[in-house]
Amino acid sequence: MLTARAQRTLETIDGQTLDEMRALRDETERFMLRYKFGMDEVITKLSILREEFNQTHDYNPIEHISSRLKSLDSVIDKMQRKGIDPTFETIRDTITDIAGVRVTCSFVSDVYRIFELLTAQRDIRVLRVKDYIKEPKSNGYQSLHVIVEVPVFLSTGAHPVAVEVQIRTIAMDFWASLEHKIYYKYDRRVPQELLDGLTDAAHTAAELDARMERLHREVHGAPRSPIGADMHPVAGRPGNPV
Repeated sequence: MLTARAQRTLETIDGQTLDEMRALRDETERFMLRYKFGMDEVITKLSILREEFNQTHDYNPIEHISSRLKSLDSVIDKMQRKGIDPTFETIRDTITDIAGVRVTCSFVSDVYRIFELLTAQRDIRVLRVKDYIKEPKSNGYQSLHVIVEVPVFLSTGAHPVAVEVQIRTIAMDFWASLEHKIYYKYDRRVPQELLDGLTDAAHTAAELDARMERLHREVHGAPRSPIGADMHPVAGRPGNPV
């Protein structure tokens, strides 16, 4: 329901302007819907891999899959921060994390294995890669980020859509979740002692991952690349670092 003020404002708008507003609304909805469909495509690919591992292998490297689609308000906020033109083409070329998928794995080697399995698929194009596992952020954040482009087939034809995929271990995900909650609680003005504690916790999580990886290798042997390539994802891969 419209407020009385909004209703009065609406009554002062001529019919042509209303038609233009409706057309913009419809185009915006179609634009955002493509990102939802692109996100769904990536989730389907990962879910198929997880189901195959469950059915035909003795070990499943995928622990959990989650996703999120940025709200229109969030997209607008990012446009303003970046100072980009408010056009669909500019948004598509500049903001590549409208659709996001997160994959949680048990071990660091699983992170790279899932990366290889996903990006080896023929309809997936790797746009950019940033390996925060090899080179963690200054606060200790670790994760493998990759922007992939996937085709979405609609009644109007094929539309390439960018989707950000974050792949990390359980320990990395737990730390990132805690960091997010702390930053939210303090409205991003976190006391220095808490920041120092977060960094220390990140180092502890990395040490835990390393110890668990060693135990994993003792039980299952050294991990093998699924496509016979180096397990490090950046080397020899298309696309540029973020």
